[in-house]
Amino acid sequence: MSVSGLPPYDPQNIFARILRGEIPCKRVHEDEFALAFHDINPLTPTHVLVIPKGEYVSAADFHANAGDAAIAGFWRAVGKVAKDLGLEGSGYRILSNMGPDGGQEVPHFHVHIFGGRRLGRMMPRE
Repeated sequence: MSVSGLPPYDPQNIFARILRGEIPCKRVHEDEFALAFHDINPLTPTHVLVIPKGEYVSAADFHANAGDAAIAGFWRAVGKVAKDLGLEGSGYRILSNMGPDGGQEVPHFHVHIFGGRRLGRMMPRE
Protein backbone atom coordinates (compact mmCIF):
# COMPACT_ATOMS: atom_id res chain seq x y z
CA MET A 1 0.00 0.00 0.00
CA SER A 2 1.30 3.44 -0.90
CA VAL A 3 1.18 6.32 1.57
CA SER A 4 0.32 9.47 -0.37
CA GLY A 5 2.56 12.49 -0.20
CA LEU A 6 5.67 10.60 0.89
CA PRO A 7 8.86 10.55 -1.15
CA PRO A 8 10.14 7.17 -2.31
CA TYR A 9 12.53 5.35 0.01
CA ASP A 10 16.19 6.20 -0.62
CA PRO A 11 18.28 3.05 -0.06
CA GLN A 12 21.39 5.23 0.27
CA ASN A 13 20.15 7.12 3.36
CA ILE A 14 22.48 6.90 6.34
CA PHE A 15 20.24 4.55 8.35
CA ALA A 16 19.94 2.12 5.44
CA ARG A 17 23.73 2.14 5.20
CA ILE A 18 24.04 1.55 8.96
CA LEU A 19 21.60 -1.39 8.70
CA ARG A 20 23.73 -2.88 5.91
CA GLY A 21 26.89 -2.49 8.04
CA GLU A 22 28.47 0.05 5.66
CA ILE A 23 28.66 2.68 8.41
CA PRO A 24 29.54 1.73 11.99
CA CYS A 25 27.37 2.61 14.96
CA LYS A 26 27.56 2.30 18.73
CA ARG A 27 24.97 -0.47 18.98
CA VAL A 28 22.70 -0.74 22.01
CA HIS A 29 20.28 -3.41 20.79
CA GLU A 30 19.61 -5.47 17.70
CA ASP A 31 17.06 -8.13 16.91
CA GLU A 32 15.17 -9.26 13.82
CA PHE A 33 12.91 -6.18 13.90
CA ALA A 34 15.04 -3.23 15.01
CA LEU A 35 18.46 -1.75 15.51
CA ALA A 36 19.15 0.75 18.32
CA PHE A 37 22.30 2.83 18.59
CA HIS A 38 23.64 5.97 20.26
CA ASP A 39 23.12 9.23 18.39
CA ILE A 40 26.45 10.71 17.23
CA ASN A 41 25.31 14.19 18.32
CA PRO A 42 23.40 13.51 21.55
CA LEU A 43 21.00 16.16 22.81
CA THR A 44 20.61 14.58 26.27
CA PRO A 45 22.87 12.37 28.41
CA THR A 46 21.08 9.37 26.91
CA HIS A 47 20.07 9.77 23.26
CA VAL A 48 19.46 6.58 21.32
CA LEU A 49 17.91 6.04 17.91
CA VAL A 50 15.76 3.00 17.19
CA ILE A 51 15.17 2.10 13.54
CA PRO A 52 13.09 -0.71 12.08
CA LYS A 53 14.68 -3.20 9.75
CA GLY A 54 12.96 -2.43 6.51
CA GLU A 55 12.51 0.34 3.98
CA TYR A 56 10.08 2.75 5.63
CA VAL A 57 10.17 6.50 5.03
CA SER A 58 7.96 7.52 7.95
CA ALA A 59 5.71 6.32 10.74
CA ALA A 60 2.76 6.43 8.34
CA ASP A 61 4.66 4.26 5.84
CA PHE A 62 5.79 1.82 8.55
CA HIS A 63 2.34 1.40 10.07
CA ALA A 64 0.64 1.05 6.67
CA ASN A 65 3.11 -1.41 5.17
CA ALA A 66 4.94 -3.41 7.85
CA GLY A 67 3.45 -6.64 9.09
CA ASP A 68 1.93 -6.98 12.53
CA ALA A 69 4.97 -8.89 13.84
CA ALA A 70 7.35 -6.19 12.57
CA ILE A 71 5.30 -3.40 14.16
CA ALA A 72 4.97 -5.19 17.50
CA GLY A 73 8.63 -6.24 17.43
CA PHE A 74 9.78 -2.71 16.74
CA TRP A 75 7.79 -1.16 19.58
CA ARG A 76 8.84 -3.93 21.97
CA ALA A 77 12.46 -3.14 21.05
CA VAL A 78 11.86 0.54 21.88
CA GLY A 79 10.53 -0.43 25.32
CA LYS A 80 13.36 -2.90 25.94
CA VAL A 81 16.01 -0.33 25.04
CA ALA A 82 14.52 2.26 27.43
CA LYS A 83 14.38 -0.34 30.20
CA ASP A 84 17.91 -1.64 29.51
CA LEU A 85 19.25 1.93 29.60
CA GLY A 86 17.73 2.38 33.08
CA LEU A 87 15.34 5.12 32.02
CA GLU A 88 12.05 3.70 33.30
CA GLY A 89 12.39 4.97 36.88
CA SER A 90 13.16 8.60 36.12
CA GLY A 91 11.35 8.80 32.80
CA TYR A 92 12.22 9.42 29.19
CA ARG A 93 10.84 10.82 25.97
CA ILE A 94 10.17 9.04 22.68
CA LEU A 95 10.10 11.32 19.64
CA SER A 96 9.65 10.68 15.94
CA ASN A 97 9.85 13.49 13.41
CA MET A 98 7.95 13.13 10.14
CA GLY A 99 8.53 15.18 7.02
CA PRO A 100 10.23 18.53 6.54
CA ASP A 101 7.88 20.54 8.77
CA GLY A 102 8.28 17.90 11.50
CA GLY A 103 12.07 18.17 11.38
CA GLN A 104 12.80 14.72 9.90
CA GLU A 105 16.42 14.75 8.76
CA VAL A 106 16.84 11.13 7.65
CA PRO A 107 14.12 9.67 5.39
CA HIS A 108 13.99 6.35 7.25
CA PHE A 109 11.39 5.96 10.01
CA HIS A 110 13.06 6.11 13.42
CA VAL A 111 12.41 7.13 16.98
CA HIS A 112 14.65 8.98 19.37
CA ILE A 113 14.80 7.95 23.01
CA PHE A 114 15.87 10.88 25.19
CA GLY A 115 16.69 10.59 28.88
CA GLY A 116 19.21 10.99 31.64
CA ARG A 117 18.00 14.41 32.79
CA ARG A 118 14.78 16.38 33.30
CA LEU A 119 13.55 17.26 29.82
CA GLY A 120 11.02 20.02 30.46
CA ARG A 121 8.41 21.14 27.95
CA MET A 122 8.48 19.64 24.54
CA MET A 123 7.14 22.70 22.72
CA PRO A 124 7.18 26.31 23.88
CA ARG A 125 3.83 27.95 24.46
CA GLU A 126 3.00 30.65 21.94
